[in-house]
Amino acid sequence: MLIHTLKNGIRIVAEEIPHVRSIALGIWVGAGSEGESKQVNGISHFMEHMLFKGTTTRTARQIAEGFDQFGGQVNAFTSKEVTCYYAKVLDQHFSMSLDLLADMFFHSTFDELEIEKEKKVVLEEISMVEDTPDDLIHDMLSEISFSEHPLGYPVIGTMDNVSSFTRDQLIAYRKSYYNPHNVVIALAGNLPNDYVQQVEQYFSHQQGEENILDDTTPLFTPQVIAKQKTTEQTHLCIGYQGVSLKDQQIYPLILLNNILGGNMSSRLFQEVREERGLAYSVYSYHSAHRYNGLFAIYAGTKHGQEQEVCNVIYDVINQVADCGVLEQELIKAQEQLKGSMMLGLESTNNRMSRLGRNELLLKKHQTLDEIIGQVEKVTLEDVNKMAKRIFQSSYSLALISPSGKLPTI
Repeated sequence: MLIHTLKNGIRIVAEEIPHVRSIALGIWVGAGSEGESKQVNGISHFMEHMLFKGTTTRTARQIAEGFDQFGGQVNAFTSKEVTCYYAKVLDQHFSMSLDLLADMFFHSTFDELEIEKEKKVVLEEISMVEDTPDDLIHDMLSEISFSEHPLGYPVIGTMDNVSSFTRDQLIAYRKSYYNPHNVVIALAGNLPNDYVQQVEQYFSHQQGEENILDDTTPLFTPQVIAKQKTTEQTHLCIGYQGVSLKDQQIYPLILLNNILGGNMSSRLFQEVREERGLAYSVYSYHSAHRYNGLFAIYAGTKHGQEQEVCNVIYDVINQVADCGVLEQELIKAQEQLKGSMMLGLESTNNRMSRLGRNELLLKKHQTLDEIIGQVEKVTLEDVNKMAKRIFQSSYSLALISPSGKLPTI
């Protein structure tokens, strides 16, 4: 792995993999919904859309055709903390894909007509989320769990905000957040010998002062919320305070998640689905952010069964918190986690994403062997302490159902 910082502050982080024929490249920006005010919530995501809508030399169609003509994949995403514009191409097309991404990044015009058209697209995207309760429920849980902090805002924003965005707002936002000190270029694959020089050619001219982001720790605010909506199932999410990306106890929590609801042999899946047939989809996950985290449990069940499902989930949680997990469960979770990490790194996209995210959010990198070493060091006591820390505290509950009636807590 190589890390190179351009004179203007942009960081290049790259991993050469000479035995593959592809290259994944991404422009990572430290800009997401966590840094937004309530009045402009959704602008990071809208900005992501607009960078595909035409530059001073290419139309939106020409950008799409530029990648399609050599079989490349191009996309982007916005999260709570980052926005990423990325492509995966054959190694011989690296220069062209870099040219296209850089053109989008620096020369997007934010044409007024395109802005108005894209507003309609994003408003449809918001409506699509509203029509997808098993997606919407997670936004609801995040909102009530961090209600006093932008970490709880939906990444996609609100209809009122999206409808009000102006060209001047987008330009001001880009100037503030898309500055060199907030940008990382991540590369992985069969890189050309001069890849640093090529990136430097496109990105070294950018200037801008560092924008200091708010580092206030988001407070976990346990609450309950119910949304009455005509659905085929009742959807519910239970949330507990998790840990941040930088917390030394993140590996015990990752392993606890694996044991509780992270796979088909987990306690929740086996008890709720396999033993009782109460849900098709039931799982847990942990979202780790820069300054805090959220541990969540999701289930979708038949209307009228939500109380029984909650009771079973609480029984499983209490059993783990009171009695702990078994040694064989920990060993299995460790092996599963190591296997998934190793298999994931067979993808140049995954390697690029790992490099970009780590550099932008953590400013440090660990080798796979170092991470595996951390996983193997986790003891039964570590996991059981984490279970008590998480589950013997207050929690949030979000529910979507036709009745909008909350189960007894």
